[in-house]
Amino acid sequence: MAGRVKTTMTALARLRRSRNVADRIPRGLRVLDIALIVLALPILLPLALIVAIAVFLDSPGPVIYRSQRIGKGGLVFEMLKFRTMARDAEGPPLSAAGDERYTPLGRRLALSRLDELPQIWNVLKGDMRLVGPRPEVEGFVAEYAGEYERILSVPPGLTGPAQVEYAWEGEVLARAQAVDRARVYRESILPYKLKIDLAYVNQHGVLGDLALLARTFVLPLHQIGVRLVEGLPGRSFLARTVPVVGFGALLLAFTAIYAIEAGAPV
Repeated sequence: MAGRVKTTMTALARLRRSRNVADRIPRGLRVLDIALIVLALPILLPLALIVAIAVFLDSPGPVIYRSQRIGKGGLVFEMLKFRTMARDAEGPPLSAAGDERYTPLGRRLALSRLDELPQIWNVLKGDMRLVGPRPEVEGFVAEYAGEYERILSVPPGLTGPAQVEYAWEGEVLARAQAVDRARVYRESILPYKLKIDLAYVNQHGVLGDLALLARTFVLPLHQIGVRLVEGLPGRSFLARTVPVVGFGALLLAFTAIYAIEAGAPV
């Protein structure tokens, strides 16, 4: 394992050459991402403010959680999320459905994906695109050197094909003991996600990215319909209301954006 990690770090060192946003993301794709964000700002800004206030009121601790991830070219960046777990939560690096570390509101933010709204800032900075392979932590990248050397040739995304296909990943991890989650993820989930991401790298395009955006915001409807109502008695008003209202507004906004872009001439 030590030899493999050393090889991977050497591969990452070779990739860590570009420090310029323009070099990391093609100009046309960056313009598209920014245009979509600007169109959605009337929804995104109020929604982000509502969620931030809700997180602040729901439990003590910082509103934003920062996680170091590996981006295009092996560059390390801080990926932002709204905090979904208790301030002093400890345990495995991977969360699972029903994780006891979640706050009452945080569980529903994670379910609806609203906790990932702050990554819009990562997109604006040029760390990420709206669509691309989801960025991983350095430890997992170090274990799959060859695959990630190819995957890291494109910018990571706020959403991606593997994230859509493995939307129930948390359910799988929930069936494993907490101490075994990293192993289960590494051996039973990550290899298949890598295959999906590699296929995306080889054949992605603008229309496919738009379709993935639409799928991303439609997919949680099923998850919410199945699980959001569970445990509502006794939950706080914020925990019950914010994810439902916020996700509905976000879904409508991005559905409209997708319809406009898909109908526009290429």
